[in-house]
Amino acid sequence: MAKISDQDRHLYQEKVKIYITMTKSLLKTEVDLLASIKKNPADTVLQKLVLVDEMLNLVSSYMAINGVSTAVLKVKNEEALNDARKSIYKAVIYLEEIVSNYIDAPFSDYEEKLALIDAFDPNQRYNLVRKMGFTIDLLEQAYGDNSKWRWTFVELEGRFAATAKNIIDLRNAFSNSLPDSPYYESTVYHLRLIKELLARAASRYRDKYELSTQQVLDFKTGILFLSALRRIHIVMSESEAAEEIKKKLAIWSTKLETDIKKQEEMKKRLG
Repeated sequence: MAKISDQDRHLYQEKVKIYITMTKSLLKTEVDLLASIKKNPADTVLQKLVLVDEMLNLVSSYMAINGVSTAVLKVKNEEALNDARKSIYKAVIYLEEIVSNYIDAPFSDYEEKLALIDAFDPNQRYNLVRKMGFTIDLLEQAYGDNSKWRWTFVELEGRFAATAKNIIDLRNAFSNSLPDSPYYESTVYHLRLIKELLARAASRYRDKYELSTQQVLDFKTGILFLSALRRIHIVMSESEAAEEIKKKLAIWSTKLETDIKKQEEMKKRLG
């Protein structure tokens, strides 16, 4: 790695000042909001929605610091990237606390949670989910393909996929997706995004199982995401797509059962 000149260090320090100030301000906002939630529990849910958005803004600030480092110093700022990763996890966790982290469950299991954010309309929900997805993608790209966090992003994206699904009001999703609905565009795009995220999460968990861990739980989690995708197709009366996923689920389940038997046989042979 080439030596960094004093001039470049100075330029870097000057350029990141604004982002450092922003991160400090956002971290203070988080502390203040958490204190407010503790003091006024009745406002917890809506306050946490604000927290989700602020954590995404915090990630953007850390990403900007890394961007300046890459451009000026020609090296990644690993500290900023790690802080960004921790902050995106916070955003996902706060959203899980609001809408649940269920991967494949009937809407009735978490419907009561969504009733608490009824004032947060479908347009706002889609915009928040889109912002989170965009932020996660940018962070993963910043780390690069050979990052040691590669498989960690499988879990992160999976948890995001679940919350992106759980924040939409499935009870009214069909009517909101009709052309005369004021929420037509955001609902159609949100549903499309959910399907893409669930399919991707399923595939990436299977990749993680086959290429990295060989842990049965990873394959089972992939199957759960596939089942969640089928549930969405059923809710939206997309019978042909639901049937295709059903066939895929059968193939994956058979593959998993075969692999489990092989693993058990291997353990017996090894004593």
